[in-house]
Amino acid sequence: MSLYITSLNSGSNGNCYYIGNDYEAVLIDAGLSCRETEKRMRRLGLKMDMVKAIFISHEHGDHIRGVEGLAAKHKLPIYITAPTLHHSGLRISEQLVKCFKAYEPVNIGDLAVLAFPKQHDAVDPHSFVISYQGLNVGVFTDIGAPCHHVIANFKQCHAIFLEANYDEQMLENGQYPAHLKKRIRSEVGHLSNAQALELFLAHRPVHMGHLYLSHLSKDNNDPELVYQLFAACAGETQIAVASRYEETAVCHIIATRDKKTVKKYTAHPKPVQISLF
Repeated sequence: MSLYITSLNSGSNGNCYYIGNDYEAVLIDAGLSCRETEKRMRRLGLKMDMVKAIFISHEHGDHIRGVEGLAAKHKLPIYITAPTLHHSGLRISEQLVKCFKAYEPVNIGDLAVLAFPKQHDAVDPHSFVISYQGLNVGVFTDIGAPCHHVIANFKQCHAIFLEANYDEQMLENGQYPAHLKKRIRSEVGHLSNAQALELFLAHRPVHMGHLYLSHLSKDNNDPELVYQLFAACAGETQIAVASRYEETAVCHIIATRDKKTVKKYTAHPKPVQISLF
């Protein structure tokens, strides 16, 4: 029982997450161009022909920018809700559009993808848990507040991409206009470092082996700050930061009989964002 996971990019400039076994994989969101997605996968030794489907969380541009190109070139089915498709403006061949509903698992080969609702300022936003032979990997970003759907599914995950978008003090003292600060802090905005940490400490399952801090704000967060915040109380959970500038190392998650996880990496296990700000 094993899965390979990586963030190809995570941030307001584009989001794309790869989860797969030895035979098939899915992408959660496609916020990078087709060319950039392919390039980053090649650098990681991942093959595009392993990807069998793309799942879309919501219609914001940083999650759908590469959908049309990837679907057209690779004939990939795009799993998306009907309201999200309607509001996205995406032009995709009807044959490739597959609608999903919350809590109705979609099987992609031996992978099962479960969508569930979340709070965000989009028409029909969802997050996902991808399962394979008892292993569960979550992609939980663009969340205004940890509702009961988020909490219940968080408790099931062996590994997770969890939003830690902003540091409260950095946002307060930053140059964003008041209306944008209000939107980010709202229950349909983004999770702060403190909110993400509270969720982690209150609901982390004993089998959670790996946590990727994801969707960090370029202006209102600091990779090393949030890494240290979580690492100080992570216990046996490995903490990493998903970069907004480059792909992260591939994490190989292996479930043991006691449901704990073993982590193997193709590169350094602590990928931290390049500090360009």
